Order: sequence, then C-alpha cells, then structure tokens
Amino acid sequence: MLAVLSIAPAFVFAKSIQLSASDNLQQTLDNSQDGDVITLAAGQYLGNFIISKQITLRGTGITGEVAIIDSQGKGHGLRLKNSHITIENLTIINWGDDLTEQNSGIYSHDKIDNKKVPNITIKNNILIGDGFGIWLNQADNATVSHNRVKGNLTLRSSDRGNGIQIANVTNSHVFHNEVSETRDGVYVISSQNNIIEQNTMHHLRYGIHYMYSYDNTIKDNTAYSTRAGYALMSSRRLTITGNKTTDSEDYGFLLNFITQSTFSHNHIKNVWTKPENKVLGRDGKGLFVYNSGYNTLKYNIIDTAEIGIHLTAGSENIKIYGNSFINNPTQVKYVSNKKQEWSKDGQGNYWSNYLGWDMDNDGIGDIIFEPNDGIDKLVWQYPEMKMIMDSPAILILRWVQRQFPVLKPPGIKDSFPLMSQPHLSANPQADSTLVLATPTLIKSHAAQSTTSVSLKE
Repeated sequence: MLAVLSIAPAFVFAKSIQLSASDNLQQTLDNSQDGDVITLAAGQYLGNFIISKQITLRGTGITGEVAIIDSQGKGHGLRLKNSHITIENLTIINWGDDLTEQNSGIYSHDKIDNKKVPNITIKNNILIGDGFGIWLNQADNATVSHNRVKGNLTLRSSDRGNGIQIANVTNSHVFHNEVSETRDGVYVISSQNNIIEQNTMHHLRYGIHYMYSYDNTIKDNTAYSTRAGYALMSSRRLTITGNKTTDSEDYGFLLNFITQSTFSHNHIKNVWTKPENKVLGRDGKGLFVYNSGYNTLKYNIIDTAEIGIHLTAGSENIKIYGNSFINNPTQVKYVSNKKQEWSKDGQGNYWSNYLGWDMDNDGIGDIIFEPNDGIDKLVWQYPEMKMIMDSPAILILRWVQRQFPVLKPPGIKDSFPLMSQPHLSANPQADSTLVLATPTLIKSHAAQSTTSVSLKE
C-alpha cells in the first residue's frame, strides 16, 4: 500500500511516501520529487534501484522491522545519480561480484554538471555482499556513518571488493562504521580534507588503505585480525593519531612514500607472521617505514612485534621521540648509510631492553642507546646467522666493534632514552610539551663512552 502526505518547507512539493514490499519501488523513485522522503516497510524489495532525485530513502528504523534491498546477485543495490541524497536504516544484500563493473551495495560515481556531488549521506545501514560495499566517487561534503559492511570470506581476498571506497572525495566524514571480511576496510584514493575516525575494521587485508591523498585525518580507528592494520601510501600531510591495531600478520602500520605527516598516539600490538606463512625474511613489523621522509613519529606504542620498526629506502629526516618500544625481539631494523638521532629537546624513546642506569634519577638513561649494530645488520642480510648469535665469535666481533668505533656502521642513536613509558594525556596536543614526572636536566652524552657497562634499575 502506498500512502502520501504533504510536507514542507524545504521543498514546496515534497512528500512523505510510505511503501510496502508489494509496491513498485523503482516506479516510485522515478516519480518522486526533490525533497521527498520514501520510507520502506519491512520486507524484501527485489532488484537494482536507481535514485535520480534529491530524496531520502529509508527503512522505518523500528527494531525488528527490516527493509531489505535484494539485488539477486547482479549489478548495484542502489545507484545514486543526484546530490542531496540520504540512504538510512536499510539492509542491502546480494549485489553483484563483478569488480571490473564496480558492483556495489550503494554506488555513487559520476559528477553532476561537471562538478562533484554534494551532500550524500549514508547512515545506519547493513550491507552484506561480494563486491564493494559503499562506493563514493566525485563527492563533496559526504557523510558515511554507523554502517555495517560485511563481505564474503569464501572468496579470495583479491576477488572481494572494499568495504567503503572513497575516490576523488573532499571535505567528507567517515565515522563509526564497522567493516569485516571484505578486501580492505576503508580504501581512500585521490581524496583531500577528509576525516576518517572511530571506525572498526577486522578480518581484512588492510584496515585502512590510503593512496595519493593529501591533508586527511585518520584518528581513533581500531583494526584487528588483518594483514596490515593501516597501509598508507603515496600521500602527504596526513594526521594519523589515536589509532589501534592488534593481531596483524605483516604490518601494524605500513608507511610507503608518506611525507610531511604526523604519526602520534597510535597503539600497535601483536604483529606476528603465522607459522604456516613463515618464509625467510618475512617478519611481522610494527611500523614499516619505506621511502618516507620529513615526518614526525611521536608518543606511539609498539608492543610485541617481531620487528618493532623497520626503516629503509631513504626514510630520513624523520623526528622520532616519546615512543615506547616494548617486548619486540628486534626493536629496530634500519637500512641506510646515514646516521639518525632519535630524540628531540632532550627526550628520547622508551626501550624495554635498555640496560642503562639513571644515576641522577631524572627519568633519562645515563648512556646512549643504540638499538642496532654491524652484527645486527649481518643477521638482517643473512637470517640463518641467528643460530650462532651467542657464539664466542659473535661476542668477540661485538667487543671489537665497541673498542674501535670507526668500524661501527651508520645507524640509530637515542641520546636520551627514557627509563619508563611516557604518561600520555587524553589530549594529544598537551603531549607536545610533555615533561617527565621528575624535573629533568638536559644532560650531554657527547663525552660518554658507549662501551660503559650499565644495568637498568
């Protein structure tokens, strides 16, 4: 049954339309006017539906009354071909699996009058299918929130679509969504000035995947059971803060050609390659920084990764301080011919394997911490050497290296290692002036011998 009520004033002739599953939804969409609100009663609406007017299409939102869009295994569930469209409180299932055709549960792709499409709102929906969940292209000021997107684990990862795909999108907000069992959770490409926050992503390849995007904020998201919690590539001026990732297999965070970005207050835990997937040189990396320079990494926690942080391929001119490296068998893997100092204004990082004293009780270790040396680099090149790491020959080599610093290769130096983890406030900006609980005197290590034997309290 179809009921029509007049509403105003945003659109003079706008109507509120009630539909049941026996009504012709596509005909109603075609005959609607800008501003109409179409509410679907519980039931199944079979087909692929096109929305070409500026309308709201929604389910009732009443618990137990589910309006289901069932595309019967082909095409898009809903295709949006206008601006100022709201989709809410719907369950969309069984759309197509043709990734070349970009089959999606909700699909908005084309510009209007050669301009980006403004004000698309997608909220409180459930999407379950094989292709892409939500696809937004050429959009501005869009909102994607409180949706749940679920893919199909019986398909190979490469054969699934992404949960939420954002391409050429500006000034938009993606928040409080849950994505699982798709290829990537949130995929962002060629998009600027967006906020991606408070999303939960799990059982995926990558939780959040960024490509060629600038001036975006990624904050307070949670990823778990992924190959990489966050894969950020070929982008600049990102603010990456307050995110969590646990139980990743290859990377907690992968930074590939990321520049002029700030990476802070993120928590990485348990990055470990599964035994059945182990091959020589494949180790779980908490932070993998590849060809990424002119960034700031501060106040992050990297806990229980096979390699805490791996820097390579020209990853230089980076400020690294205030971080906590905890329980990582290899704290740092650094492949470069240039020395780096990992401290700022007298504050270094916390290292769980640091064995130095703090004789003046200022919270800063009395000797420099160097997390890798020439022997470590040999092990990285020839992993089979691990079996002789405690042999007399290796111990002699380390002793020779300490006695003759000229033989020491370029590497990482933390001149002000912290004796305990920094206490971080709820406000990340406040930590920019973080001080230790005990008044700190800036001490110089220039004259200290790196061969001194000392123990952590």
